[in-house]
Amino acid sequence: MQAVRLRRLREKDFIRDWISETELYPKHIILPYFVVEGRNVKKEIRSMPGVYHLSIDNVLKDLKDAYGIKAILLFGVPKTKDALGSESYKKNGVVQKAIKAIKKEYNELIIITDVCLCGYTSYGHCGIVKNKRIDNDETLKVLAKIAVSHAEAGADFVAPSAMMDGQVKAIRQALDENGYQDVGIFAYSAKYASNFYWPFREALDSRPRFGDRKSYQLDFRNAQEALREIKQDIDEGADIVMVKPALAYLDIIYRAKQKFNIPIAAYNVSGEYSAIKKLSEGDKMKEEELALEVLTAIKRAGADLIISYFGKKIGKWLC
Repeated sequence: MQAVRLRRLREKDFIRDWISETELYPKHIILPYFVVEGRNVKKEIRSMPGVYHLSIDNVLKDLKDAYGIKAILLFGVPKTKDALGSESYKKNGVVQKAIKAIKKEYNELIIITDVCLCGYTSYGHCGIVKNKRIDNDETLKVLAKIAVSHAEAGADFVAPSAMMDGQVKAIRQALDENGYQDVGIFAYSAKYASNFYWPFREALDSRPRFGDRKSYQLDFRNAQEALREIKQDIDEGADIVMVKPALAYLDIIYRAKQKFNIPIAAYNVSGEYSAIKKLSEGDKMKEEELALEVLTAIKRAGADLIISYFGKKIGKWLC
């Protein structure tokens, strides 16, 4: 009788919500932005309907109705690229200018910045290339310069995503040496070589011009390797660690949450977003139901924070 009664009680939405095990709130969501140079730029990304390249002035406007969102993640889309990714660490780079402008208007908004070279180099790889091979040690020097430039501009967290060996240690040391001990590291620790990234690569124009990223991103067949990478980043000074992508790696999120006493983030990546948009076929209710089911599953698996392109909509759906 008790089981039957509970099932009947759950027929009432307000009771079902009251006793649900997993809670998802806008504060758990991190909203990504693709920031470009210029003014009054708002250009939709073809493979990611509803996601745009935005100039800084339009990012500021867009944030006005980001209901309940406490944190954003910034990606820079530079006008020019070169072999060294030199636009990535310039004081007047697009991300550096965006940080300053956003902090001036939204002082309590948490700003996280992506630290990588794939969107800034002419060859589309995450590290410095020499003779068609990634030079890990040279890349660490550049990643550290990027992180310090973001900290100088006012970033709260820097997020190294290049998957170079020792990147967290190099960045932590550079931040500390330059007086930014209070800037946190939000590490892409378990970043898999995934086919779910293709829409993002259009957004950032970061498709590798040769080869692939399997030599430095994780093999999707491996779980223990991911846990070793997470532990290494924690040992090197990461304050938050991330699993990316999310949906095909819920088991990794769960294992990480059980094993490590540190905030766990997950990236609901571009391919996952675009799949939901395609499945919903323009039906707003279907899109909401699909997105909330997916994001709740990621939260249920153990993610404390979720990066999602549905960020603004989630705020409206849940507020």
